[in-house]
Amino acid sequence: MTDLERVDALKVVTSVIARCERTQPKFVTGTSQHTLLKNRIQAMKIAQDLLAGHGAGRYPLQDLSAALEPLSSIIRKCEKARSKYEPGSGQYGRFQGIIRAMELSRTMIENELRRRSL
Repeated sequence: MTDLERVDALKVVTSVIARCERTQPKFVTGTSQHTLLKNRIQAMKIAQDLLAGHGAGRYPLQDLSAALEPLSSIIRKCEKARSKYEPGSGQYGRFQGIIRAMELSRTMIENELRRRSL
């Protein structure tokens, strides 16, 4: 991973956090939508710390493991949405950037989990 890839992924993750935090208050606490956004925000904050080089030492293993599913969910949803557009289109490129950022984030969390389990 290059520094440019890391910076690009950090921008995407920061943007996703802002959008989720802006949307979350629109849903009643306890609803599936509210919980989904809460879990996404937590996963994105872990990814943000790793991408920014702050490490994930303050997060327990359980939180790191739980962050993998929201990231995988975002990847699946973006891949499905991306399939509706032609390669080279703006929408395709937008989804491609999100997918790359989420895959990088997922890899960094998986690496952190492996590092701690040694």
